[in-house]
Amino acid sequence: MKLLTNRWIHFLLLFGLLYMGVHYSGSNSRWREELQYLVFDELNERHPREASDLITIVDIDDDSLARLGQWPWPRTTIAKMVTAMTDMGAKVIAFDGVLAEPDRSSPDLIAQGLPDEEGFQSLKQGLEALDSHDEILAKAIKESRIFVAGYTYGSYSGEARKPGVKRNVLIKRADKDGFLKFSTRFETAAVFLPVLEKASAGNGSFMAVPDHDGVLRRAGLVFSDGKQLYPALSLEALRIGAGYRKDSYRIGTTPQKSRKDLDTNYRLVIGDYKIPVEEDGKIFLRYRKFDESGEDYLSAYKLLDPEQRTLAESRIKDRYVLIGASAEGLKDLRSTALEPFQPGVEIHANALEQILQNDFLLRPQEIELAEASFILISGLLMIFVAPFVHMFVMMIVCVGLIALAFAGSQWAYVSHGFLLDPFYPSMVVFAIFMLSNLLTFLRVESEKKQVRDAFGLYISPDFMQELTKDPDKLKLGGETKDLTVMFTDIRSFTTICEGLAPEEIIQLMNDFLTPMSDMVMKNRGTIDKYMGDAMMAFWNAPLDDEDHERNACLTALSMQAALEPINEEVKAKAKELGKTPVLLNAGIGINTGPCAVGNMGSRQRFAYSTLGDAVNLASRLEGQTKNYGLNILIGEQTWRKVSELACLEMDLIKVKGKTKPERIFALLATENVAKSKEFKALAANHVQMIDAYRGGRFEEAKEMLKACKTQKLFDLEAAYKLYEERIDELLFNPPEGKWDGVFEATSK
Repeated sequence: MKLLTNRWIHFLLLFGLLYMGVHYSGSNSRWREELQYLVFDELNERHPREASDLITIVDIDDDSLARLGQWPWPRTTIAKMVTAMTDMGAKVIAFDGVLAEPDRSSPDLIAQGLPDEEGFQSLKQGLEALDSHDEILAKAIKESRIFVAGYTYGSYSGEARKPGVKRNVLIKRADKDGFLKFSTRFETAAVFLPVLEKASAGNGSFMAVPDHDGVLRRAGLVFSDGKQLYPALSLEALRIGAGYRKDSYRIGTTPQKSRKDLDTNYRLVIGDYKIPVEEDGKIFLRYRKFDESGEDYLSAYKLLDPEQRTLAESRIKDRYVLIGASAEGLKDLRSTALEPFQPGVEIHANALEQILQNDFLLRPQEIELAEASFILISGLLMIFVAPFVHMFVMMIVCVGLIALAFAGSQWAYVSHGFLLDPFYPSMVVFAIFMLSNLLTFLRVESEKKQVRDAFGLYISPDFMQELTKDPDKLKLGGETKDLTVMFTDIRSFTTICEGLAPEEIIQLMNDFLTPMSDMVMKNRGTIDKYMGDAMMAFWNAPLDDEDHERNACLTALSMQAALEPINEEVKAKAKELGKTPVLLNAGIGINTGPCAVGNMGSRQRFAYSTLGDAVNLASRLEGQTKNYGLNILIGEQTWRKVSELACLEMDLIKVKGKTKPERIFALLATENVAKSKEFKALAANHVQMIDAYRGGRFEEAKEMLKACKTQKLFDLEAAYKLYEERIDELLFNPPEGKWDGVFEATSK
């Protein structure tokens, strides 16, 4: 302790900390990168790249599937699209996907499946005489001279293939080994059919590797199989679209003498474009959002719709066109600096547009040197000034330096596209400030011969004692507020999983939970947890939501609607495999009430969650949906806030674990349906049936039940059958004493 009170020891410790801060300023450790990402993502979100009219994304969306049929479309349809875009004046057509297998609707393949019996011979010969759909598409691709095929990791049908190279990536021997070592590697690739690949003007990879936190911030422009380099889809689109179809790519060290601005160590050159790349062949992406309802997107079906030709041509002419998919079950979602779920095609669109605009984000070695210099100068200032000024003044200086670091980072990003890290330098400066003041504090207290008391003031003994007695104070805690809680669960999940491989089960869960989660987040909900095939979510926390009951109910209805395209995919796949489809069906329980919400768990690990009686009831309601044959059940407190929706009271029950009865309601549709004559008629009969049942007028209830069953607006057969059985039992065995109409549930 006496050593710490020595002034020279202070200087040695501070200089030691400063030396380590400067020495590790160039470190690429994971924790430091994560701090950098926080700043870089925030800067990208605040200052996205300017939009342009250079690129159009032709979208295979739900509207296109509804008009042109389920994916994959016949190659003849794609051929018509390629021809249409070529005729409309597209600069390039880049396909963000793989057509790896023959078209099953092609006449030659249909002929192969016909029996060899004599009666089929003429039909078979006629089909074989027709052109193959793949050859038709290949012809359209070849004649367009602007089509770029895509490929990615892996292989199809067990066939290991390497993608074709239309133009080589030339690199000096001195640089080649580095690029082969650091660039993204692949062993085999899922590629276009050979006949289609050969006909294409370009062939590029749409592989994308996110950072270790799952966010895609950089795009690879070259890839390696360990022997040679391959261009990316965006790069091939640039080569064809910019008119450099006969040029090869060149990678070389950036000339030091000709560098007027800070730059990366390498440049990738194609024609007049000089692209600064990292040693792994990647560029940092400066994202912008592509407007799905505006100029950036065009539904694929509009290419073939004569009434939409003028609109389509205005979006295609003189533009770089990328074909992607946003339809449910087809979309390739990626987490980016702007959005947690961004279509994969927009990654390549951003990379291509960024190159066309010559708008790059750079982090050259000079930037790391600038960060180290800032640490050194600021640290020396703090060390030499601290002994002579008050701690409050030093705090102002420290805050000023940190503010300068963050302001400089923003200025460098906006003005020059430099990725300047303010976090690490600020941490070192703050650490020096803290250490300097703590050491000074110890020295002053030591001079007063109150080292023990000083240390007690430095770390409060009373506070430490309190924490020792109550470790729960280390966590953030929570609050009590009204929440709307939802539980969802896939029915008969065990049956659905029978015969599925683990990978297929995982894919099935992803296909289910992805749109369900999207619905929750779009309607301001918070996802609490996933429990196998079940999900729990809640509304009105952490952010207040005045319409949390309605938002939860609309989410539930949207979830049911979102299951329809998923089940269509399940049907189509089952049909291909010759199996009986087992469709996904979800039960949903919703309830509103006071809950405890906050960070819950242990000192080692906690999560933001909620507990309470309202939560338990929501879970019980989800379990009761299968008993009533309904998709959505809501509690009375929720119903009071959403009574304008199409709801019917289902029962007065005591759920397991509760002593008081609860009124429960079936949520069936939105207010548009609730206003219809059919629903009003159903609701009137239903209310009379419930009133007669609760009032013990079972004969009357039975008659009203018949009236309810004649109306087919919703599938309430299971619920009405349940009431029919109850009423028959009560007529046969009338209740003793006062009848209250309460049903006691024995299962969860």
